[in-house]
Amino acid sequence: MPSWGLGIDLGGTNIKIAVVDELKGILFEDTQPTDVPSGPDGVVRQLAFMASELYQRATETLDAGEFAGIGLGAPGAVDAEKGTLSYPPNLPGWGRVALRDELRLRLEEAHSLSSPVIIENDANAAAYGEAIFGGGNAFRDFMLVTLGTGVGGGIILDRKLYRGPTGTAGEIGFMIVDFEGESVHAGIRGTIEGLIGKERIVEMACSEQIGAERSPRLAELCNRDFSRLSPRHLEQAAREGDAAALRTWERIGTILGVGLANITALMDIRKFVIGGGIAAAGELIFKPAMMQLHRSTLPSMHDGLEIVPARLGNKAGIYGAAALCFNAAKPPASDA
Repeated sequence: MPSWGLGIDLGGTNIKIAVVDELKGILFEDTQPTDVPSGPDGVVRQLAFMASELYQRATETLDAGEFAGIGLGAPGAVDAEKGTLSYPPNLPGWGRVALRDELRLRLEEAHSLSSPVIIENDANAAAYGEAIFGGGNAFRDFMLVTLGTGVGGGIILDRKLYRGPTGTAGEIGFMIVDFEGESVHAGIRGTIEGLIGKERIVEMACSEQIGAERSPRLAELCNRDFSRLSPRHLEQAAREGDAAALRTWERIGTILGVGLANITALMDIRKFVIGGGIAAAGELIFKPAMMQLHRSTLPSMHDGLEIVPARLGNKAGIYGAAALCFNAAKPPASDA
């Protein structure tokens, strides 16, 4: 029988939560600013309150007996087995937190809600969401790459999430593609995130010394103040044929393509689902990435190579977190 659950995406800016039906997808949802100053205890209280409120709303129309649980995608190093979140980069002051157990205890004590709780790295949750509900649904094996403020990733193998022994598999953003380059990010030289993260994209465009005389359209879009230049400005200008913007996107796609080629060579993954805010540029990135992916792999690796856009947008993590609950709630398959 189809079930439903709560999917939560814990971010440094907002907490997004939704009731997700196994067949129908998101039924209703809520978003609130993350109470970062209150620290782990305050955020756990906030998560528990939001979850209990949405659960009560859901049970007005849904069968509580079909509730699969609460899935939570969180930034940082997640040990899914132990239920811990360690040093999340967007939640300053957090160390290693037993997030699963603390949330479950808070739900029981403060809200009388006894529920299974599953936590997962946010990029992994997004990958699983795309596998079940989105752009990776047709693929048995693929990698999700998220392009935004940073560059993240999640790996699906044989329709299952691959976490690695410590839960950090898929961190494509920290793959080194230019070990002698000038870009240093998080103390590591030449990483993909250090080269095509959101801030670096703007720096890349400005490094071409874009000025009104070289790119009047970009100057117009940012009111001649290039400190206000954004990827959306670059996207709009490129679609209008601006040469400097087109060169920037070609460079971004090329760097991404090198990273994807390394994944193909290492793991024989040939399907890539690309999401995140920067991926809205679409073929401006995908086309040069695909060209570089072919150039950087052996001809014997070319069969089946494919780059497709993610379909769930910034809700992929919510979908994936809930879907992990659906999977956990199912009885084990019989060997008979």
